[in-house]
Amino acid sequence: MQAAAQTLIAGHLVAFATETVYGLGADATNSEAVAKIFAAKGRPKDHPLIVHVSSFEAALQWADEVPDYVGKLADHFWPGPMTLILRRSALATDDITGGQDTVGVRVPSHPVAQELLAAFELLGGKGVVAPSANRFGKVSPTTSDAVWQELEQHLSVDDLILDGGQSSVGIESTIIDCTSAHPQILRLGAITASMISAATSLQLKNDASEIRVSGSLESHYAPTAKLVLNQTANAGDGLIALQSFQTPKGAIRLAAPATSEEYANQLYLALRKADELGLSRVVAITPEGDELSEAINDRLMRASYKS
Repeated sequence: MQAAAQTLIAGHLVAFATETVYGLGADATNSEAVAKIFAAKGRPKDHPLIVHVSSFEAALQWADEVPDYVGKLADHFWPGPMTLILRRSALATDDITGGQDTVGVRVPSHPVAQELLAAFELLGGKGVVAPSANRFGKVSPTTSDAVWQELEQHLSVDDLILDGGQSSVGIESTIIDCTSAHPQILRLGAITASMISAATSLQLKNDASEIRVSGSLESHYAPTAKLVLNQTANAGDGLIALQSFQTPKGAIRLAAPATSEEYANQLYLALRKADELGLSRVVAITPEGDELSEAINDRLMRASYKS
């Protein structure tokens, strides 16, 4: 872990596990290192990055204005799969904010991420920007093998991949806009509106937002295979559906989760498996009934989007 922290300090990239998906990390204060992320991912320069830190206190140095309710959110959901959008401080430069006056910050709970960030901060680091460790718009990786398969040709010999096992949540963090009097969810995730209301008694707003955040494009998280939703799976098609859904004859079962939590955890693995098998078409039967299902369906809609 010390070697990985030194790698970041030296301006190289480190892919590491978080509880959501694997991130491709760089020193957030090193513009040359940040540029390597955009090159490795093929990511548009105006697409903002999320700064990862080890604690709420470390997050505060990235923000200029912090509403009182932010402390409540941090107390209940950090470390964890929640990103907060705040008015940026001078530490947050245009290359990580996409030129916006806001910055996204997160305190991940995965022990590998926590150890890496703590070691990095002991060396004087302020934060690690870490978008998902995949080519832009493609399926996010939830294992170190998936990172290697995706980015092997785009990393240098000085970059590292830390193996932290499979990510437990499986979809990206909930993103919450904290720049006004009431918080607003900009990207759905495992931290849901009802969880926030129950834990903090905060009233969430639901207005249109002009803030650009990761994963907000109509097409994202897409496999090479054509993904369609809630259609009949034919022979030779891949199928992702809850365990209770019967597999049609000849269809190839890619995942059979029993719950929405398992669905989220297995989704990206299943989409990657479809590409590994060379399937041309995948049918996903969308889950229903809870807010996590809404987050899953958000990913499925973007992964299946065709312009």
